[in-house]
Amino acid sequence: MLHLQSESQTRWLRQVDAHLEEILIDHAHCEYKAAATAMNLLGAYIENTELTREMTRIVEEELEHFHMVLALLEKRGIPFRRQRPGNYGKSLNELVRPTEPHRAVDRLLIAGLIEARSCERFDLLRQHVSDSELASFYGSLFESEARHHTTYVRLAKLFDTDANVRARLSELSAEETKIISIGNPLPRMHS
Repeated sequence: MLHLQSESQTRWLRQVDAHLEEILIDHAHCEYKAAATAMNLLGAYIENTELTREMTRIVEEELEHFHMVLALLEKRGIPFRRQRPGNYGKSLNELVRPTEPHRAVDRLLIAGLIEARSCERFDLLRQHVSDSELASFYGSLFESEARHHTTYVRLAKLFDTDANVRARLSELSAEETKIISIGNPLPRMHS
C-alpha cells in the first residue's frame, strides 16, 4: 500500500531514544513543510480542479497536525525552534525531472513517498515509545498519512498513464530507499 521498498533501520530508533525532543520538534517542521508542499502544488497546477480540491484538504489537515504537534510540545515544555534540516527532502526533490508533465508526476510521487515514510515512522513510534500519550498520538496520525500517500499517487495519474506512474513510483521508491539507508546524523523524522 505504501510503495516503500525498505523498512526503517534500528539506527533511527536509536536516534529516537537518544533525541526524542529533537524528533518531536522536527515532526512539527515536517507538518508545516507538508502543508507548504501542498500549497505549492495547488499553485503550480491551479487549473486542475481535482488536484486543487485535494491539495486544499491536505493543506488543512497538515496545518491541523502542525498545531497538534505544537500543542504536544507546549504540554511537554519543549520550546519549538528552528532546526537545521536533514537531507532527506532535498535529496528526493533533486530527482524531479525538469519538464512537464514529468515534473508534476515526480513532485506528486515524491510528496506521496514522504507521506508513506512518515506513515511508516509514525507506526514505528507508536509501537516503540513507552509513553502511552505519544503512542496514541502517533497511532492517530497513521491513517491520514496513508491517505495522503494514496491521494498523491492517484493525482499523479492525472498527468500520465497508470503504467508510467507505477513505473516511475517504483524508480523513485528505489531512490528513496537509498536516501533513507544513508540516513543523517541529525535526529530527524526522516533521518
